[in-house]
Amino acid sequence: MSNADKVTLSRIFLAPIFFIFYRYPLLGPLPTVLLLWLLFVVIEVSDLVDGRLARSSNMVSDFGKLFDPFADVLARVTYFICFAFDGIMPLWIFLIILYREFSILFLRMMLSGRGIAMGARPGGKLKAGLYMISGLSALLYSSLQRLSLAAPLHDPLKILVVIVFVAAAILSVLSFADYLIQYKKLISAANNHKS
Repeated sequence: MSNADKVTLSRIFLAPIFFIFYRYPLLGPLPTVLLLWLLFVVIEVSDLVDGRLARSSNMVSDFGKLFDPFADVLARVTYFICFAFDGIMPLWIFLIILYREFSILFLRMMLSGRGIAMGARPGGKLKAGLYMISGLSALLYSSLQRLSLAAPLHDPLKILVVIVFVAAAILSVLSFADYLIQYKKLISAANNHKS
């Protein structure tokens, strides 16, 4: 396992820790909020670091191409579950995102069975950025509620958070269409290569 893969692995370990402290705050409100922000930032920064680390050390591998998006999905779905459970993220949006992510993982598994690794697509990277922004805005809303701060901002911020989640859901569907087109191209190229 390369250093980049170890950074990727950290997201898989940190995601359930985020869930535990979000759902079962063992500390007071302020330490809980600070810890949740620390975990969120480390998870998101690790997503930026692992790819750059792999490219800079020339250690981009088929394993990494599959492991990185798997860890991303696991981490982001974990905090989306927290936000959906709290009513911050509408359940129908969570369901769209969940279906999209499982569908992409299925396509990647189908390609993997043929010895093909499908890397991240530009739309997928844009979608990941919007997931991060939606998670950040939802965590901000949750933090203000936990700390009983800026009560007049809660309702407008909630509307903004939902708008960002809707945008993330739309982009996730569009990006899935792009991955589906790429999947068909890769399958077609593999079939042509065989013949």
